[in-house]
Amino acid sequence: MKKHLLFFFLFYNIDLSAMQIINYDNPDKNIFDYRWELVTDQVMGGESDGSFRFIEKNEEKFFRLNGKVSTKNNGGFIQFRSKVNLENTDIKGLKFKVRGTGDRYFVHIRTSFTFLPWQFYSAAFDTTKNWNEINIDFKNLDKSHIFQPSEISVEHINSIGFVAYGKDFDAKLDIYDIEFY
Repeated sequence: MKKHLLFFFLFYNIDLSAMQIINYDNPDKNIFDYRWELVTDQVMGGESDGSFRFIEKNEEKFFRLNGKVSTKNNGGFIQFRSKVNLENTDIKGLKFKVRGTGDRYFVHIRTSFTFLPWQFYSAAFDTTKNWNEINIDFKNLDKSHIFQPSEISVEHINSIGFVAYGKDFDAKLDIYDIEFY
């Protein structure tokens, strides 16, 4: 009986450390009640074009970022993102499940110290046609600008984005089970 109780409490504590941020009951918004939005380089004169939607197919539920990334006119990205409100300083990273075109994609995290549109913290991940889990530890993020702090504090994270970026290509990225851990 003691082993069962110990297992229950260990399992229970592991579940508490992860925070699912997709609101599957209302996927237009995350659990913080912020909308997911599509942003392309067209906001700065680029020519990339894309779409973003929530798909329920058979028993699968996932987000899809789809489009054409173009580096013309100093462009080169499409992304979907949402604001977040993290008060739990025990969070160490982000994990999610992805599949895609075999290309490299990115997570962009913005904080209260990334004032300009081209400032963010990022991590790259590769996709395959099969679902794979990606784990990103916040201490391994790359900063985009020399004047940003080298490390981020969780309570300063403002938004997360999933980005097709940096080269001319046809993007197709599927994501589900986005969690902070």
